[in-house]
Amino acid sequence: MLVIETTLFGVVRFHSNNKPLKMKTPLLHLILFLSTSLFGQNVYIPDANFKAYLVGYSAINTNGDTEIQVAEANVFTGSIDCSELGISDLTGIEAFTALTELRCWDNQLPSLNVSQNINLNFLYCFNNQLTSLDLSQNTDLISLGCSSNQLISIDVSQNVNLQSLNFDDNQLTSLDLSQNPLLSFLFCNNNQLTSLDLSQNPLLSVLFCNNNQFISLDVSENPVLVEFFCSNNEQLTCLNLANGNNIGLYIYVYDNFNLTCMEVDDVEWSIANWTAPFNVDTQTPFSENCYNECSSSTVGIDELTTSKNLIQILDLMGRKTLFKPNTPLIYVYDDGSTEKVFSVEY
Repeated sequence: MLVIETTLFGVVRFHSNNKPLKMKTPLLHLILFLSTSLFGQNVYIPDANFKAYLVGYSAINTNGDTEIQVAEANVFTGSIDCSELGISDLTGIEAFTALTELRCWDNQLPSLNVSQNINLNFLYCFNNQLTSLDLSQNTDLISLGCSSNQLISIDVSQNVNLQSLNFDDNQLTSLDLSQNPLLSFLFCNNNQLTSLDLSQNPLLSVLFCNNNQFISLDVSENPVLVEFFCSNNEQLTCLNLANGNNIGLYIYVYDNFNLTCMEVDDVEWSIANWTAPFNVDTQTPFSENCYNECSSSTVGIDELTTSKNLIQILDLMGRKTLFKPNTPLIYVYDDGSTEKVFSVEY
């Protein structure tokens, strides 16, 4: 009679009539392989704080032991929120291939590998020490919050479903959003951006871009924009807000000391609703055509400087007048074109 016995330490013994049998080499190899495989099913989680969080999460640790098995990690489709736990290593997160949301903010993470989390919809990793973040495999990502890190670049070209992006307080100098047509919320305060092309983001509704190094900025292709904050961009000389829907737009555009013309839909409406000191700097006039590099006009700057000359100034009653600050005026040019101008002075 053949008897198979498993000892306390996982050693398999074979007996026949209470006598041990000699194992053939192939059988021994098979048993050792099975034993190794069984022991290898635990997810490697070197950070004690992260492991304690996962082991204590009953929705993940379904068998209630002191380890997280690969099988437990693979099937988990919910949210992991391990924020503010003093975690410095998130190794082990790659086993959660069905994970849809990861919140790991306010930790001490120098790196984060989410390349295996291909079902991730929401990622919030702000207030860490990240210098890079690879999102190329996270094509289902909808919302990304990675503010207050040390990022010098970020590639979101593969994140075509992205709707919200927040990377405030990093060190980015450029950003390509041409592959993010669904983007609605963008927060990029306190970076080093010199330009930002938003022409491929027609659904953009909220833009915060304070404290950068913009030279020009154009939101005329963003017709559903409702909030626009763009302060402390001291190098900004060109701003186009003529998006066809100024009536639904709240702006806060301060301390842009080199901005001498703000292109808008309607000068009179802008005077009534955006007058300094509540929305704009006192030195910044409104115009329906600033004739600069981000102007909506088809007339180029070169054409303006070579063949377009101011011939008279009219008030709103059509009477000739001289330039007057704090007064809506109509500029008439020698090519027959006109523009409404309002310059605020105190």
